Amino acid sequence: MKPYFYLLILIIFTACSKNSDDKNCKFLLDVSVNVTINLNLPQYNQLNSIGNSVYVANPGNGGVIVTNAGSGFLAWDAADPNHTPTSCSIVSGSGLEGTCGCTDANKYSFVTGQPLENSTLQCSLRNYRVEQNGNTLLIFN
Repeated sequence: MKPYFYLLILIIFTACSKNSDDKNCKFLLDVSVNVTINLNLPQYNQLNSIGNSVYVANPGNGGVIVTNAGSGFLAWDAADPNHTPTSCSIVSGSGLEGTCGCTDANKYSFVTGQPLENSTLQCSLRNYRVEQNGNTLLIFN
């Protein structure tokens, strides 16, 4: 009975494949992100109100966009995942939506990370984890 069990386990593990990421979604690098934000500082004051976003330059591929979604804080890489990195491929916005600076002006939701208004876009914004401890946010991957 044991040989059949081991054979079954072997078949299951060899039949599984790696996550097949879409080739078009590999524009962003896997960079380490570890940012601390103090909500008491003036540059992050907007995050104290629901529905606002703040851009933090430097971490990630194109900076990080932090959003107060009401149910908690969300953080996204500001680099457009549907473009090769260029000077125009940074997503900027206000509130809960952002737009890429390139000519196609890809639009994204800062709540879901999903593309808006263009159903042909295959990649969503890269999400980072956010932990809140009082008035401090830790953003990391």
